[in-house]
Amino acid sequence: MRLVEPILAYQSELETIRRDIHAHPELCYEEQRTADVVAARLTEWGIPVVRGLGVTGVVGIIKNGTSDRAIGLRADMDALPMQELNTFDHASRHAGKMHACGHDGHTTMLLGAAHYLSQNRNFDGTVYLIFQPAEEGGAGARRMMDDGLFERFPMDAVYGMHNWPGIKAGSFGVVAGPMMASSNEFRVVVKGKGAHAAQPHRGIDPVMVAVQIAQAWQTIISREKNPLDTAVLSITQIHAGSATNVIPDEAVMIGTVRTFSTDVLDLIERRMNELANGLAAGFGATIDFSFKRNYPPLINHPEQTAFAIEAMRAVVGADNVDTNVEPTMGAEDFAFMLQEKPGCYVFIGNGDGDHRSHGHGLGPCQLHNGSYDFNDHLLPIGASFWARLVEMSLTAPAPSTRLP
Repeated sequence: MRLVEPILAYQSELETIRRDIHAHPELCYEEQRTADVVAARLTEWGIPVVRGLGVTGVVGIIKNGTSDRAIGLRADMDALPMQELNTFDHASRHAGKMHACGHDGHTTMLLGAAHYLSQNRNFDGTVYLIFQPAEEGGAGARRMMDDGLFERFPMDAVYGMHNWPGIKAGSFGVVAGPMMASSNEFRVVVKGKGAHAAQPHRGIDPVMVAVQIAQAWQTIISREKNPLDTAVLSITQIHAGSATNVIPDEAVMIGTVRTFSTDVLDLIERRMNELANGLAAGFGATIDFSFKRNYPPLINHPEQTAFAIEAMRAVVGADNVDTNVEPTMGAEDFAFMLQEKPGCYVFIGNGDGDHRSHGHGLGPCQLHNGSYDFNDHLLPIGASFWARLVEMSLTAPAPSTRLP
């Protein structure tokens, strides 16, 4: 492992920053204190700061030399609306709020790279440090883009990084092409006709219609889409009725669809609507169907992925870089940025939880878990990757910025 020595020298400072952010979690678009911490550190290191994109977003700017080339590095800042189970000293001080996805570590790793790059400008061009709010369901990436992120800070490529429990600490994983799925949600209301449960012939039972629709929808996945195209259709809530002897007037089904392809998503949404309406009509019921597309699939661009792999190998060695990591059906709003700019999103291994000190809660060290804690040993590794990516990207010939 070939970490950047100056970054290693202030590892303890990075740990202090990370644990302070962890202790003061803020939900999407509320990241005022976190943004203050970020802006104060960047200013302390002589880095110009622009605030306010995406409500609480922060962009730091490091320039050197005469080249007009530029890249963006993105970290997310928001926490989750959940209770922390850990009791160590840096556990959340705010009930019902927790950094259970490691955004405290993502922010700190980028700050570590910023500190180094501000003092060691071994590159020719511009680095934009993007500290983004509201990744957890708030589409903060899109909000920053709507506020002119790429127009005000023109960059050739953009990169993101997320810790990943279960991948060995000190290693990276990435894959070109689809890496994370789209996130979408649906809601269908089946409207029937209520009746006494002892006289079902006098009503139209929306529960039975909902059951038929639920079963038919799964045939879209198993029989209508190409078997080589990955997709998930999960009904996660069913609500109907309030008494054991009453057939209700309506039944509600809610759930999520995940795909790696917009074409597959188009097929699933269309057929869900057609089947729901057709089956309901066949039973004399009616349907209110809604489908919301939240985050698009995250698609890594091949050339930028290859370049990121070289930077990862330069830091941790080829044996610690998995270039064909298994994609996940989880979603990430960095996907919006990759729709507009070439780039790559990588996983940095967070280990299996052995790093957690006394006082952690019960259960595994998985994302969105009350016992989760970011592995501070990753801080200099992630920061070194960012630093080497900048130095290699802004000195070597640029990867193509042509979108596929």
